[in-house]
Amino acid sequence: MRRLVEFFSTDKKETSKMATRINKYLSEVGYCSRREADRLILEGQVTINGKIPEIGSKVEESDQVEVKGQRIETSKRQKNIYLAFNKPVGIVCTTDRKVESNNVIDFIKYPKRIFPIGRLDKLSEGLIFLTNDGDIVNKILRARNNHEKEYIVNVNRPINNDFIQSMSNGVEILDTITRNCFVKKLGPKKFKIILTQGLNRQIRRMCESLGYRVRSLKRVRIMNIKLDVSTGKYREFTKEELIELNRLLEKSSKTHD
Repeated sequence: MRRLVEFFSTDKKETSKMATRINKYLSEVGYCSRREADRLILEGQVTINGKIPEIGSKVEESDQVEVKGQRIETSKRQKNIYLAFNKPVGIVCTTDRKVESNNVIDFIKYPKRIFPIGRLDKLSEGLIFLTNDGDIVNKILRARNNHEKEYIVNVNRPINNDFIQSMSNGVEILDTITRNCFVKKLGPKKFKIILTQGLNRQIRRMCESLGYRVRSLKRVRIMNIKLDVSTGKYREFTKEELIELNRLLEKSSKTHD
């Protein structure tokens, strides 16, 4: 009897090891990020064996998964893709083609399914990452991981030392004070800023709170990867960049703040 109990106990453990959370599974097969997967699950657009799962439900190799009625191959695991894209002004960082016709996915027309890591608003341009690796997304986006993003900004009127100091020391927006950050004047109306936060339209709101309006905003670096392709073009990460990026992400959290 004891052996029989041990057998079923062991079998249960093995099955548990093989199972994968549905949001992690959808990110591993390159369908979307984990956050996007959670949204699709809540909207009832995901099914496992014909049933709508809950957040945290698990998938096994024998399960049939569908998203919006499309069958997802359970055993399929794609090679990870990492792209550095120079987003033009006017392109929207979304994978929802029904919402925006000028979205980043249709613009790039990459032959495999990818999604952007984070956002640049429609009026901004510059570096954005695209990938099919859902595990890397939250590590880069979580504010507490303190990963740097560098921007070049032009405003509507001359800036002075008070503006630079205020931007550097923190500005009150969205019911919070922004983190201290590096700000350097580059010209009469031009400055560089390095953030470790990602509040909604953060730089524009910071400038507006000080009486300035952003004329142009360009992201030129994310962590160790610099913008070095022309507007509207993309390239794959180099081997050296990926090695360094993984090193920087080693101790990064994937969980929500």
